[in-house]
Amino acid sequence: MTRKIAFFDAKPYDIKSFTEMNKDFGFDIAYFETHLNAQTASLSGDFDAVCAFVNDTIDKAVIDEIIKHGVKLIALRCAGYNNVDFKAAYKKIHIARVPAYSPYAVAEHAAALMFSLNRKTHRAFFRTRDGNFSLNGLLGFDMHGKTAGVIGTGKIGKCLIAILKGVGMKLLAYDPFPDEAFAADAGVQYVSLDEIYQQADIISLHCPLNKDTEYMINAQAISRMKNGVMIINTGRGKLIHTQALIDGLKSGKIGAAGLDVYEEESEYFFEDKSAQMITDDILARLLMFPNVLVTSHQAFFTQEALRNIAQTTLQNCQDFFEHEKLVNEICYKCGGPCTRKEKKLCF
Repeated sequence: MTRKIAFFDAKPYDIKSFTEMNKDFGFDIAYFETHLNAQTASLSGDFDAVCAFVNDTIDKAVIDEIIKHGVKLIALRCAGYNNVDFKAAYKKIHIARVPAYSPYAVAEHAAALMFSLNRKTHRAFFRTRDGNFSLNGLLGFDMHGKTAGVIGTGKIGKCLIAILKGVGMKLLAYDPFPDEAFAADAGVQYVSLDEIYQQADIISLHCPLNKDTEYMINAQAISRMKNGVMIINTGRGKLIHTQALIDGLKSGKIGAAGLDVYEEESEYFFEDKSAQMITDDILARLLMFPNVLVTSHQAFFTQEALRNIAQTTLQNCQDFFEHEKLVNEICYKCGGPCTRKEKKLCF
């Protein structure tokens, strides 16, 4: 029996990568441009699984609706899952994710934000197009010898450390579960968050969003940072309290910010809003700062990552329907990624 997947928030690049990868799996995939939410959940009728992304709403109303239509699996084609109500899903529907697709892609994008902000290449690009070849206002600094603080040393953080070590930066790291063997091999020093705030010229966030990390970069944290610090966020928007960030930029405490994520991004990111006014006053304010570079959640966006996302997502679906170990399941019982060694279904 051919299993059917309702694919929400489908973009042209999604359709291309999943259609190509599906040649190896043979699912019947229906692509919907609309987001998954309470108004569109009824589209899941007659489907065995739904495939969702970071800006889809997977709350109790949506979960109840898709279960009513016979959906057995929510296949997230992303690593993050803070948009899912796991309490509502517990013992009702299975959920799987893509825990890693290309740590190199995200780390390289974080480094690109750093280099661009430092040497102001994004501003120079527009200047020269207008015939302005002045160097005024484009002064940067040597990154060699400066101190970078990397918060979170999973695969992405480790990749970024390798990149920054290559340009001769001093590396400080923080992680609640430090990898001392990695630190010794890479020449990285694990320190407290306070030490990173006080010593780092550049701080880059590579940690998950949870109750311990939500708004970890707030007014109090910023007050402890070096004057002129650069902050990079390719993790999750709510790691940073945006108004506190704006206040820090206005005062000059923060010298630059590179943001690939934003705490209220769902209405804007991944969408073309060029013909409309931005009504989010905070986002509009961020876009006005010459020392802020905002990208639209594109850190993951490489050919290799798209291929890995499609392969893992469809493999998750196949494993579920063939009753294999669902190694990428996330559940309310485990508080996130399934932690049981046997990796059997949580119910």
